[in-house]
Amino acid sequence: MNDTVVTLVGNAATGVDYRETPTGGVARFRFAVTPRRWDRRNSAWTDGSTSFYTVCAWRNLGANLTASVNVGDPLVVHGRLRVRDETLDGQRRTFVDIDAVSIGHDLTWGTSAFKRVARANTALTERPVDMSAAASAANAAAVGSGSGSGSGADSGPGAVGKPVHTQPWLSEQDESAEPVGAVGVPTGPL
Repeated sequence: MNDTVVTLVGNAATGVDYRETPTGGVARFRFAVTPRRWDRRNSAWTDGSTSFYTVCAWRNLGANLTASVNVGDPLVVHGRLRVRDETLDGQRRTFVDIDAVSIGHDLTWGTSAFKRVARANTALTERPVDMSAAASAANAAAVGSGSGSGSGADSGPGAVGKPVHTQPWLSEQDESAEPVGAVGVPTGPL
């Protein structure tokens, strides 16, 4: 795979155009990148020439982009660079596209609030019911028997004291930590 992967910082130059296709939704917009340099002679910042890119975002990224980005928003775009030549009206023109892998607001210029989107297909993120029941049964057996193979309570997938991962994107530390906003009672000297 010899793709050229780039990260660009700039502004959304147009609104996001979202369309459904047979292979999934796609969102497109024009992205403007203007370099700024310090001019020592004038002791001031000067703008260079603006480069424009067409950014394409597919499926979930495209749908989330449509709901999140407006004209003028400062963005960071990461994706694969595509350069194509076409002849329009007898003139040869070069177009530069970015197939986006990730897009986000540039927090240098403001704040943003992230909101997780609920997905219709939860089979990819949830543990199947029969596996959860098996893990619960294994935990109950390990607690009730009190005897083991001599390898200790920390061995095996149903070990006592270890959380059963119902959310695979969380680490053990995240699942065993206090909930956000919970207030703990101090146990030691202050």
